[in-house]
This record gives sequence, structure tokens and C-alpha cells, in this order.
Amino acid sequence: MFDIGFAELVFIAVVALIVLGPERLPRAARFAGLWVRRARAQWHSVRSEFEREMATDELKRSLQDAKDAVRETEASVRDVGQQARGELDTIHDAVRDTARDADAALKPPASPGPPTADGDGDGDDQAPEDGDGQGR
Repeated sequence: MFDIGFAELVFIAVVALIVLGPERLPRAARFAGLWVRRARAQWHSVRSEFEREMATDELKRSLQDAKDAVRETEASVRDVGQQARGELDTIHDAVRDTARDADAALKPPASPGPPTADGDGDGDDQAPEDGDGQGR
């Protein structure tokens, strides 16, 4: 705290002994010690309060950094989700179009020709069959 060596302390003690005398010197030393202890306690109190404030500020800064990181991650996840949804919609549309094309390819073409002799328009002019597979 102060740059006072042993020689300076001896000098101060000798001057105090001369000025105060041997009767009042112990009481003055106790009084000076009391004030030094109070000053140190106050200094430690101020220092610990300052350190708590610094720690609080650091925690607030860390919390804000964590919130920012969470927001960035949320935005990134949201963007990836939207991209995935777009890709899935594209795939869904492609599958639907492919299924529609496959259905169209599997359906027989409708012939607008004239009806046949049996009148059902299927082109087989045979007699209707009974359940055994032979026509009568």
C-alpha cells in the first residue's frame, strides 16, 4: 500500500515517543491500529463489492452471449426446416406427378368406336357365360 520501510517506521516511532511521551504512546498506537483496521476493512468491503459487480457484469455478458447463440441457432434451425419443407414439397409434387402419369399409362385408352352386337361396347360378341366359364 505505502512504500514505507523499516527505517521510516523507526523514525516515526521515535518522533511519536518524543511528542506523545511514554504514557500516551500505547493508547495512541491502539487508536492508530484501530483506524488502520477500519480502513483495511472498508477497503476490503469496497474491493469485494467491486469484484461482485464485475462478476455480475460478466455473468450478464455471458447470459447475453448465450441468448444470442440460442437465437442464432434457432434461426439456423428454422432456415434448415424451411429448406427441408421446400425440398419435401418438391419431392411430394414430383411423386404425385409420377403417380398421375403412371395411372394415366395404366388406364386403357377409351375407344369411341360404335357399339358391338352384344351392346356392351367391350368388343366381344360372344354369348354371356354362366358361372362355369363356358358360354351357352
